[in-house]
Amino acid sequence: MRKTILAISALVLLAACSAPPATNTGTAAAGCDRECLKGFVNQYLDAITAHNPAALPVTANVKFTENNEEMKLGEGLWQTFTRPTAYRRDILDVKQGVAVSFLVAEGEETPMLYVIRLKIEDKKVSEIETMSVRNKEEGMLYNPENLQTVVPLMLTEVPENQKTSREEAINAALTYPAGLKIGSFVKVDSPMAQEAYRYENGQLMAGPGWTFFPGCDVMKTQAIPTLSEITHRVIAVDEELGVVAMRMNFGKGSLFSGQGVLDVWHSFKIYDGLIHAAEAYCKAVPAGAQSGWGWD
Repeated sequence: MRKTILAISALVLLAACSAPPATNTGTAAAGCDRECLKGFVNQYLDAITAHNPAALPVTANVKFTENNEEMKLGEGLWQTFTRPTAYRRDILDVKQGVAVSFLVAEGEETPMLYVIRLKIEDKKVSEIETMSVRNKEEGMLYNPENLQTVVPLMLTEVPENQKTSREEAINAALTYPAGLKIGSFVKVDSPMAQEAYRYENGQLMAGPGWTFFPGCDVMKTQAIPTLSEITHRVIAVDEELGVVAMRMNFGKGSLFSGQGVLDVWHSFKIYDGLIHAAEAYCKAVPAGAQSGWGWD
Protein backbone atom coordinates (compact mmCIF):
# COMPACT_ATOMS: atom_id res chain seq x y z
CA MET A 1 0.00 0.00 0.00
CA ARG A 2 1.33 3.43 -0.86
CA LYS A 3 2.61 5.80 1.83
CA THR A 4 -0.19 7.61 3.63
CA ILE A 5 0.20 11.20 4.80
CA LEU A 6 -2.32 12.61 7.23
CA ALA A 7 -4.66 15.19 5.67
CA ILE A 8 -7.36 16.81 7.79
CA SER A 9 -10.58 17.28 5.82
CA ALA A 10 -14.19 18.08 6.53
CA LEU A 11 -15.23 14.74 5.14
CA VAL A 12 -12.94 13.00 7.60
CA LEU A 13 -14.47 14.92 10.48
CA LEU A 14 -18.01 14.22 9.34
CA ALA A 15 -17.22 10.56 8.77
CA ALA A 16 -15.61 10.14 12.16
CA CYS A 17 -12.76 8.54 10.15
CA SER A 18 -13.70 10.15 8.09
CA ALA A 19 -27.09 -1.15 -18.05
CA PRO A 20 -27.22 -4.34 -20.56
CA PRO A 21 -25.08 -7.48 -20.15
CA ALA A 22 -21.38 -7.49 -21.01
CA THR A 23 -20.50 -7.35 -24.68
CA ASN A 24 -17.37 -8.05 -26.69
CA THR A 25 -15.01 -5.23 -25.75
CA GLY A 26 -12.89 -5.69 -28.86
CA THR A 27 -15.30 -3.96 -31.22
CA ALA A 28 -17.26 -0.78 -30.59
CA ALA A 29 -20.58 0.21 -32.07
CA ALA A 30 -18.95 3.56 -32.82
CA GLY A 31 -16.03 1.81 -34.56
CA CYS A 32 -13.48 2.73 -31.87
CA ASP A 33 -11.84 -0.15 -29.99
CA ARG A 34 -9.60 0.11 -26.92
CA GLU A 35 -6.52 1.19 -28.87
CA CYS A 36 -8.60 3.76 -30.72
CA LEU A 37 -9.99 5.23 -27.47
CA LYS A 38 -6.53 5.28 -25.90
CA GLY A 39 -5.27 7.03 -29.01
CA PHE A 40 -7.82 9.81 -28.59
CA VAL A 41 -6.62 10.37 -25.01
CA ASN A 42 -3.08 10.61 -26.42
CA GLN A 43 -4.22 13.10 -29.05
CA TYR A 44 -6.05 15.18 -26.47
CA LEU A 45 -3.01 15.36 -24.19
CA ASP A 46 -0.70 16.20 -27.08
CA ALA A 47 -3.06 18.94 -28.27
CA ILE A 48 -3.63 20.57 -24.87
CA THR A 49 0.09 20.39 -24.06
CA ALA A 50 0.79 22.21 -27.34
CA HIS A 51 -2.09 24.65 -26.63
CA ASN A 52 -3.41 23.73 -30.05
CA PRO A 53 -7.10 22.70 -30.11
CA ALA A 54 -6.98 22.51 -33.92
CA ALA A 55 -4.81 19.39 -33.56
CA LEU A 56 -7.72 17.47 -32.02
CA PRO A 57 -10.29 16.00 -34.44
CA VAL A 58 -13.67 17.17 -33.13
CA THR A 59 -17.25 17.26 -34.40
CA ALA A 60 -18.77 20.53 -35.59
CA ASN A 61 -20.86 20.84 -32.42
CA VAL A 62 -18.30 19.54 -29.91
CA LYS A 63 -19.17 20.40 -26.29
CA PHE A 64 -16.39 21.22 -23.81
CA THR A 65 -16.66 21.83 -20.06
CA GLU A 66 -13.96 22.58 -17.51
CA ASN A 67 -14.77 22.53 -13.80
CA ASN A 68 -18.53 22.59 -14.56
CA GLU A 69 -18.28 25.59 -16.89
CA GLU A 70 -19.02 25.29 -20.62
CA MET A 71 -16.29 26.92 -22.68
CA LYS A 72 -15.05 27.18 -26.22
CA LEU A 73 -12.41 24.59 -27.02
CA GLY A 74 -9.07 26.30 -26.50
CA GLU A 75 -10.15 28.32 -23.46
CA GLY A 76 -9.34 27.63 -19.81
CA LEU A 77 -6.49 25.22 -19.16
CA TRP A 78 -5.89 24.90 -22.89
CA GLN A 79 -3.98 28.16 -22.56
CA THR A 80 -1.80 27.23 -19.57
CA PHE A 81 -1.55 23.40 -19.41
CA THR A 82 2.07 22.30 -19.05
CA ARG A 83 2.49 18.55 -19.52
CA PRO A 84 1.24 15.29 -18.01
CA THR A 85 3.42 13.30 -15.63
CA ALA A 86 3.84 9.52 -15.75
CA TYR A 87 0.66 9.01 -13.69
CA ARG A 88 -2.20 8.10 -16.00
CA ARG A 89 -5.10 5.70 -15.54
CA ASP A 90 -7.47 5.14 -18.47
CA ILE A 91 -10.99 3.73 -18.24
CA LEU A 92 -12.09 2.68 -21.72
CA ASP A 93 -15.76 2.01 -22.46
CA VAL A 94 -15.76 0.49 -25.94
CA LYS A 95 -19.49 -0.09 -26.02
CA GLN A 96 -20.28 3.59 -25.42
CA GLY A 97 -17.27 5.02 -27.25
CA VAL A 98 -16.07 6.80 -24.10
CA ALA A 99 -12.62 7.25 -22.59
CA VAL A 100 -12.05 8.54 -19.05
CA SER A 101 -8.54 9.27 -17.84
CA PHE A 102 -7.31 10.15 -14.35
CA LEU A 103 -4.02 12.04 -14.67
CA VAL A 104 -1.49 14.11 -12.81
CA ALA A 105 -0.01 17.07 -14.67
CA GLU A 106 2.84 19.40 -13.85
CA GLY A 107 1.66 22.60 -12.18
CA GLU A 108 3.13 26.03 -11.57
CA GLU A 109 3.84 25.29 -7.90
CA THR A 110 2.35 21.88 -7.15
CA PRO A 111 1.17 18.94 -9.30
CA MET A 112 -2.33 19.26 -10.74
CA LEU A 113 -4.85 16.44 -10.55
CA TYR A 114 -6.66 16.32 -13.89
CA VAL A 115 -9.46 14.07 -15.14
CA ILE A 116 -11.09 13.98 -18.56
CA ARG A 117 -14.00 12.26 -20.28
CA LEU A 118 -14.01 12.03 -24.07
CA LYS A 119 -16.98 10.86 -26.14
CA ILE A 120 -16.03 9.56 -29.60
CA GLU A 121 -18.42 9.57 -32.55
CA ASP A 122 -17.41 8.73 -36.13
CA LYS A 123 -13.73 8.90 -35.17
CA LYS A 124 -14.09 12.43 -33.80
CA VAL A 125 -14.44 13.87 -30.30
CA SER A 126 -17.99 15.10 -29.68
CA GLU A 127 -17.85 15.66 -25.89
CA ILE A 128 -15.04 16.80 -23.59
CA GLU A 129 -15.67 16.96 -19.83
CA THR A 130 -12.81 17.89 -17.49
CA MET A 131 -11.95 18.76 -13.89
CA SER A 132 -8.73 19.98 -12.29
CA VAL A 133 -7.56 20.14 -8.67
CA ARG A 134 -4.44 22.23 -8.08
CA ASN A 135 -4.04 22.44 -4.32
CA LYS A 136 -5.49 21.54 -0.93
CA GLU A 137 -7.77 24.58 -0.93
CA GLU A 138 -9.46 23.37 -4.12
CA GLY A 139 -9.62 19.74 -3.14
CA MET A 140 -9.63 19.63 0.69
CA LEU A 141 -7.77 16.32 0.52
CA TYR A 142 -4.66 16.69 -1.62
CA ASN A 143 -1.79 14.23 -1.54
CA PRO A 144 -0.12 13.98 -4.98
CA GLU A 145 2.89 12.26 -3.39
CA ASN A 146 0.79 9.09 -3.45
CA LEU A 147 0.09 9.51 -7.16
CA GLN A 148 3.52 8.72 -8.56
CA THR A 149 2.42 5.39 -10.02
CA VAL A 150 -0.97 3.77 -10.52
CA VAL A 151 -1.96 0.97 -8.15
CA PRO A 152 -1.43 -2.18 -10.30
CA LEU A 153 -4.86 -3.54 -9.35
CA MET A 154 -6.56 -0.70 -11.24
CA LEU A 155 -4.72 -1.58 -14.46
CA THR A 156 -5.00 -5.36 -14.27
CA GLU A 157 -7.37 -7.12 -16.68
CA VAL A 158 -9.94 -9.26 -14.86
CA PRO A 159 -9.77 -12.98 -15.72
CA GLU A 160 -12.86 -14.28 -17.50
CA ASN A 161 -13.90 -16.45 -14.54
CA GLN A 162 -13.86 -13.41 -12.22
CA LYS A 163 -15.56 -10.87 -14.47
CA THR A 164 -18.81 -9.27 -13.34
CA SER A 165 -21.32 -8.42 -16.06
CA ARG A 166 -21.67 -4.81 -17.12
CA GLU A 167 -25.10 -4.52 -15.52
CA GLU A 168 -24.00 -6.14 -12.25
CA ALA A 169 -20.90 -3.93 -12.08
CA ILE A 170 -23.00 -0.79 -12.51
CA ASN A 171 -25.46 -1.97 -9.85
CA ALA A 172 -22.58 -2.64 -7.44
CA ALA A 173 -21.09 0.82 -8.04
CA LEU A 174 -24.47 2.47 -7.51
CA THR A 175 -24.55 1.18 -3.93
CA TYR A 176 -21.82 3.71 -3.15
CA PRO A 177 -23.94 6.86 -3.65
CA ALA A 178 -26.92 4.94 -2.25
CA GLY A 179 -24.96 4.31 0.96
CA LEU A 180 -23.84 7.93 1.24
CA LYS A 181 -27.42 9.06 0.74
CA ILE A 182 -28.55 7.28 3.91
CA GLY A 183 -25.23 7.35 5.77
CA SER A 184 -24.44 3.63 5.72
CA PHE A 185 -22.82 1.23 3.27
CA VAL A 186 -23.99 -1.61 5.51
CA LYS A 187 -27.68 -0.72 5.27
CA VAL A 188 -27.58 -0.77 1.46
CA ASP A 189 -25.44 -3.92 1.63
CA SER A 190 -22.80 -2.50 -0.67
CA PRO A 191 -20.79 -5.49 -1.96
CA MET A 192 -17.40 -4.33 -0.68
CA ALA A 193 -14.60 -6.82 -0.20
CA GLN A 194 -13.06 -7.03 3.25
CA GLU A 195 -9.76 -5.66 1.91
CA ALA A 196 -11.35 -2.88 -0.18
CA TYR A 197 -9.65 0.49 -0.03
CA ARG A 198 -10.51 4.07 -1.06
CA TYR A 199 -8.21 6.89 -2.15
CA GLU A 200 -9.41 10.47 -2.60
CA ASN A 201 -7.02 12.96 -4.27
CA GLY A 202 -4.19 10.56 -3.43
CA GLN A 203 -5.12 10.28 0.25
CA LEU A 204 -5.97 6.88 1.70
CA MET A 205 -9.41 7.28 3.31
CA ALA A 206 -10.43 3.69 4.02
CA GLY A 207 -8.98 0.21 3.94
CA PRO A 208 -5.95 -1.66 5.29
CA GLY A 209 -3.28 0.71 6.51
CA TRP A 210 -5.63 3.50 7.65
CA THR A 211 -5.36 3.82 11.44
CA PHE A 212 -6.09 7.48 12.30
CA PHE A 213 -9.69 6.71 13.35
CA PRO A 214 -10.98 3.34 14.57
CA GLY A 215 -12.99 1.35 12.04
CA CYS A 216 -11.68 2.96 8.87
CA ASP A 217 -9.63 -0.10 7.99
CA VAL A 218 -12.87 -1.69 6.70
CA MET A 219 -14.53 0.49 4.08
CA LYS A 220 -17.98 -1.07 4.28
CA THR A 221 -18.41 -0.63 8.02
CA GLN A 222 -16.68 2.72 8.51
CA ALA A 223 -18.80 5.63 9.77
CA ILE A 224 -19.79 7.92 6.89
CA PRO A 225 -21.79 11.17 6.67
CA THR A 226 -25.39 11.24 5.48
CA LEU A 227 -25.47 13.10 2.18
CA SER A 228 -29.16 13.17 1.37
CA GLU A 229 -28.73 15.51 -1.63
CA ILE A 230 -26.12 13.43 -3.45
CA THR A 231 -26.55 13.19 -7.23
CA HIS A 232 -24.67 10.95 -9.64
CA ARG A 233 -24.30 9.53 -13.10
CA VAL A 234 -22.35 6.59 -14.53
CA ILE A 235 -19.91 7.87 -17.17
CA ALA A 236 -17.97 4.77 -18.27
CA VAL A 237 -17.67 1.02 -17.78
CA ASP A 238 -14.38 -0.67 -18.67
CA GLU A 239 -15.46 -4.29 -19.00
CA GLU A 240 -11.92 -5.58 -19.55
CA LEU A 241 -10.47 -3.98 -16.41
CA GLY A 242 -13.68 -4.30 -14.36
CA VAL A 243 -13.82 -0.56 -13.59
CA VAL A 244 -16.93 1.62 -13.37
CA ALA A 245 -16.42 5.41 -13.50
CA MET A 246 -19.03 7.70 -11.98
CA ARG A 247 -19.42 11.42 -11.41
CA MET A 248 -21.12 12.64 -8.24
CA ASN A 249 -22.06 15.87 -6.51
CA PHE A 250 -22.09 15.11 -2.80
CA GLY A 251 -24.41 18.00 -1.98
CA LYS A 252 -25.15 19.63 1.36
CA GLY A 253 -23.06 18.42 4.28
CA SER A 254 -20.07 17.27 2.25
CA LEU A 255 -17.84 20.16 3.40
CA PHE A 256 -17.36 20.88 7.09
CA SER A 257 -17.45 24.63 6.54
CA GLY A 258 -20.92 24.36 5.02
CA GLN A 259 -19.71 26.62 2.23
CA GLY A 260 -19.91 24.72 -1.04
CA VAL A 261 -20.03 21.00 -1.83
CA LEU A 262 -17.76 18.29 -3.17
CA ASP A 263 -17.73 17.46 -6.88
CA VAL A 264 -16.35 13.93 -7.21
CA TRP A 265 -15.11 11.81 -10.12
CA HIS A 266 -15.05 8.27 -8.73
CA SER A 267 -14.01 4.88 -10.03
CA PHE A 268 -14.57 1.39 -8.66
CA LYS A 269 -12.65 -1.84 -9.33
CA ILE A 270 -15.22 -4.63 -9.39
CA TYR A 271 -14.76 -8.37 -9.90
CA ASP A 272 -16.24 -11.54 -8.42
CA GLY A 273 -19.28 -9.34 -7.76
CA LEU A 274 -17.40 -7.25 -5.18
CA ILE A 275 -15.95 -3.73 -5.00
CA HIS A 276 -12.24 -4.18 -4.29
CA ALA A 277 -11.04 -0.60 -4.71
CA ALA A 278 -12.33 2.94 -5.08
CA GLU A 279 -10.23 5.85 -6.30
CA ALA A 280 -11.45 9.42 -6.80
CA TYR A 281 -10.58 13.03 -7.52
CA CYS A 282 -12.62 15.56 -5.51
CA LYS A 283 -13.02 19.32 -5.86
CA ALA A 284 -14.80 21.88 -3.69
CA VAL A 285 -17.37 23.77 -5.76
CA PRO A 286 -20.16 26.25 -4.95
CA ALA A 287 -23.41 24.80 -3.61
CA GLY A 288 -25.87 24.20 -6.41
CA ALA A 289 -23.15 23.85 -9.04
CA GLN A 290 -24.29 21.84 -12.05
CA SER A 291 -22.01 19.48 -13.96
CA GLY A 292 -23.09 20.83 -17.34
CA TRP A 293 -24.10 17.31 -18.35
CA GLY A 294 -27.06 16.49 -16.09
CA TRP A 295 -27.48 13.58 -13.68
CA ASP A 296 -29.02 10.10 -13.91
